[in-house]
Amino acid sequence: MCGIAGIIHRGGETGRIGEEITEMLQAMKHRGPDSTGFAFYGEPRDGEVVLRLILAEQESVGRGFDIFERMKTRDATVKERVEKLGGVVVGAEEPREYARQYRITYGGELRRLADYIEDIEGVKILSMGSRLELIKDLGDAREVSGQYQLDRFEGTHAIGHVRMATESDVDIRSAHPYWAYPFNDVCVVHNGQLTNYWSMRRDMERGGHRFVSDCDSELIAVYVADKLNRGESLEAALRDSIDDLDGVFTYLVATSDGLGMAKDTMAAKPMVLYESEKCIVIASEEVAIRSVVPYEVDTVDPYAGEVRVWQN
Repeated sequence: MCGIAGIIHRGGETGRIGEEITEMLQAMKHRGPDSTGFAFYGEPRDGEVVLRLILAEQESVGRGFDIFERMKTRDATVKERVEKLGGVVVGAEEPREYARQYRITYGGELRRLADYIEDIEGVKILSMGSRLELIKDLGDAREVSGQYQLDRFEGTHAIGHVRMATESDVDIRSAHPYWAYPFNDVCVVHNGQLTNYWSMRRDMERGGHRFVSDCDSELIAVYVADKLNRGESLEAALRDSIDDLDGVFTYLVATSDGLGMAKDTMAAKPMVLYESEKCIVIASEEVAIRSVVPYEVDTVDPYAGEVRVWQN
């Protein structure tokens, strides 16, 4: 079933997006109790890239001394490879024993750095960008938020996802959101299923794109990012997706300075929207909007085939 949510503060204003998106996703816990994911957009740090990754899957931790030794080796190797490509690790956090956040200065090509790091056995990049930080893990929204101290996150916009596993494993790799590997600051949350996933993926792979999962949501992220990289606007890319993607889908895409939504022409997957002078709040269910807008408001249900974009 799954549930998706997003919020953007108008005019580039910052808000307590960590608390806001947590409450929205917790209100939809019934739609996806297996895992929860968040993508936050904070203020950019001059010349810095934020790298979020996991060194192992959550369920593998605690199975003996060897896994901790391997994680220590992987952590050291990540730092070595950043430095070999001319980067400098200027800060690091360890929110969980298997998860890391690195702040690095790096002036090279992101694809080269991402490929070099993901070549380390057992390492999985969750996100890389100047504003984006992507956190996902097993458990409901409050559990994950507490583990990663997400209440401290402030920023301009965020998207999130609660997942009920139906066709893939219950693990961090299969959780959403998906970063558009290796594009800066683009990610997607998606509710639905693409029936032309494999044919589109093969076409994109022939065009030089690499995928790090078998999830159709990652295809949407890379598809949109590729369009943006070719000079299309976010709105144009989303409109193209209505024709190019087959299946039932409603998705949210976030970039460094914007939030967009697209709904397929059958409108089988729900979406509810609230707009005010200060913010836009959007989710699979109205209960999520009510969790952060605790007074009577008018909401709308975007129609079939609709695309909307909001820019900071």
